[in-house]
Amino acid sequence: MASVANVAAIAELECELAQRSAAGLTRVRRIVDSPQGPRLSIGGRTLLSFASNDYLGLANAPDIADAACESIRRHGVGAGASHLIVGHTRPHETIEDELAAYVAPCDGARALMFSSGYLANLAILTALASRNDAIFADRLNHACLTDGALLSRARIARYRHCDVVALTRALETSTERRRFIITDAVFSMDGDIAPLPELLQLADQFDAWLVVDDAHGFGVLGGGRGTLAHFGLRSERIVYMGTLGKAAGVAGAFVAAHAAVIETLVQTARPYIYTTASPPALAAAIGAALKSIRADDFRRAHLADVIAQFREGAQRLPWTLAPSSTPIQPLIIGDVTAAVAISDALLAPGILVPAIRPPTVPVGTARLRVSLSASHTREDVDLLIAALHDVAASFA
Repeated sequence: MASVANVAAIAELECELAQRSAAGLTRVRRIVDSPQGPRLSIGGRTLLSFASNDYLGLANAPDIADAACESIRRHGVGAGASHLIVGHTRPHETIEDELAAYVAPCDGARALMFSSGYLANLAILTALASRNDAIFADRLNHACLTDGALLSRARIARYRHCDVVALTRALETSTERRRFIITDAVFSMDGDIAPLPELLQLADQFDAWLVVDDAHGFGVLGGGRGTLAHFGLRSERIVYMGTLGKAAGVAGAFVAAHAAVIETLVQTARPYIYTTASPPALAAAIGAALKSIRADDFRRAHLADVIAQFREGAQRLPWTLAPSSTPIQPLIIGDVTAAVAISDALLAPGILVPAIRPPTVPVGTARLRVSLSASHTREDVDLLIAALHDVAASFA
């Protein structure tokens, strides 16, 4: 029989959930019955999807699936243990070497695999920063950078989005032992690119580390090498994190940095030490994906083409199209209820564009996050643009 205290606790949770629902902030999982691609089977319907981070269309590539299957036959399914016990297999070691050489944030860089970008960022900040240090964070950083900073117990100074002047002023007053500038490279909800050359210059000037989360740039920018290559940056001060479940189409993440940084993570990062290694098959699949990323410039060229096509077609919409040259194309609606209603209206003609609401984005900036992929055709983008204009007319 439930105690009075438990009943009260459940009632409190139910009240909080009802408040979220009333504010239009309830999140709902969609059950997908098909492989990832431009068209998804959801709820018995086929929807043209602009919701995935599969920017190069590799998530269902046959050669990557074949690499995973072959690895399962050779290495089994599970890794069985953490990397530091017996879970670190030859496929893990091979792909770490390949990723380090490919991204090359500095001479002699090493790389380290993680099960997710979230774990990777927690590892970086909790292993390298402590209560005697200072972290300078862009206000629009991803939640995992924010959480890693909080867990590090360092002093946190948040600066206005991409505001180099504000960051400079904050750094000038710092007296801490170590300083860390942490930033998304491509901001996940805005699609804009951080001013990395200026941030690296400040890191040099103030003897700071520069932690770069390139979850949405790796595979897309810099000929596939990511945002560092996009700007032509290399430095021993850079700690680079890239994810492997977006443009690479698989799962997991990696950190690439100076060998001393990587060895520090191996020896002290709790999210690395105390986590079972990801399946060897994922490492093998990532290896196959990396071959495509290196070789398939046509995917990036086509992606750039559909991005330009969408931006041209969206100019006359009544909503604000945020400035972005990346696959992330936000249409700022503002009001939460309106953003959800517009997203729902697009489902009628079979088009899926998610509404993004607070706290993922700041209050008053609810939006449609249009995510484009090399697997979208020009005809797909035409359908999206036409549907957006039709919905805009109905909401006028």
